[in-house]
Amino acid sequence: MEVLRIATSGSVDDGKSTLIGRLLYDTNSIPQDKMDALHAASKRKGLDFTDLSLLTDGLVAEREQGITIDVAHIYFSTPARKYIIADTPGHIEYTRNMVTGASNAQASLILIDARKGIVEQTYRHFFISNMLRIPYLVVCVNKMDLVEYDQARFNQIVEDFQQLLDQAPFKVQEVKFIPISSLYGENVVSKTGKIDWYSGETLLEYLEQVAFDHEDSSHPARFPVQQVIRPRTEAYHDFRGFAGKVASGHFNVGDEIVSLPSMQQSRIKTIEQFEKQLTTAHARESVVITLEDEIDTSRGNMLAKKDSAPSQLKEITAHICWMDQQKLPLGKTYLLQHGINRVKAKVQSIHHVIDVTSNRTLEDKKELGLNDIGKITLKTAQPIFADPYHINPANGAFILVDESSNATVAVGFVE
Repeated sequence: MEVLRIATSGSVDDGKSTLIGRLLYDTNSIPQDKMDALHAASKRKGLDFTDLSLLTDGLVAEREQGITIDVAHIYFSTPARKYIIADTPGHIEYTRNMVTGASNAQASLILIDARKGIVEQTYRHFFISNMLRIPYLVVCVNKMDLVEYDQARFNQIVEDFQQLLDQAPFKVQEVKFIPISSLYGENVVSKTGKIDWYSGETLLEYLEQVAFDHEDSSHPARFPVQQVIRPRTEAYHDFRGFAGKVASGHFNVGDEIVSLPSMQQSRIKTIEQFEKQLTTAHARESVVITLEDEIDTSRGNMLAKKDSAPSQLKEITAHICWMDQQKLPLGKTYLLQHGINRVKAKVQSIHHVIDVTSNRTLEDKKELGLNDIGKITLKTAQPIFADPYHINPANGAFILVDESSNATVAVGFVE
């Protein structure tokens, strides 16, 4: 059964956790003992209703403050497919959590409070989902019950959001607008008739029919080598295989491949998975590949198909989201982690910082602060085998690590 990965985002108190709780509740995905605990916790808070947000706000600080701080991953399924939902924070200081939570999503839910309309965090979350090229965007206009299910208010928010779409830097998303009330379950899983002017699908109905390429088969084939397998047994005395996970695309027995960085060529002899012999290895499958020739390949190298090998980059221009309290200065050296490879990288230039509320580039701003998004160029000590993010997301992202603190300070997307 295929898995749809969803990221939720929105401003503080827009109802993300309640929406996820409603999805779980209305799909009968909550065990009885958890429901009993939920009822008891709601009573302790003095509520006369069951607070479904408590299902996802797991940290003590989250429950006490009524906000989401950490990224929570929630799993549920329907007869049609399985779902993994990343419940990400709404506070601006936790934007970095939203980026990491949305990095593997195929669909993004952006919640808007029907009373408040579009706010600063809406701009920020839309920009991030657009930059990440998440193919499906669902704008959930929540708390429609608090505006008397007013169609004119919904239409105004749709019109305002359309201006964001018109300014979007990357025109790659399918966008769906749905008026909902997560507290009362309207248009989440089913309809109650309170929004009779809306004739479209409920949120779950839309998510059930979303089509996506769950094997990344349309992307170029990439196989980072994690380990060379050389068994020390008589039966496998001459065996030499390369273990790893297919990052994107697919490999077939008989494919002509090239090994980076040596650029030596060979052909795939076998693809093995435990005791099985495969004819094809798809994205996200862990396998051992053997080759017809003895070529120089070791941990950290990459196998790619001969006719679509990535470039070996020592200078990288990328959009990054800065995630550290200390600002990013020009000329500083960091560790760049791309896949299993970690190399030294120096900040060669800071092109601009992006004002996400207007999509304007601030050319005169040459430092990136916490949660800023900007464009920089890095010079690496050794080449990395990366693709442009818009061509192959699985092989086009990286992180920057501070050498002294070992903290992850940025996530980047290769241009």
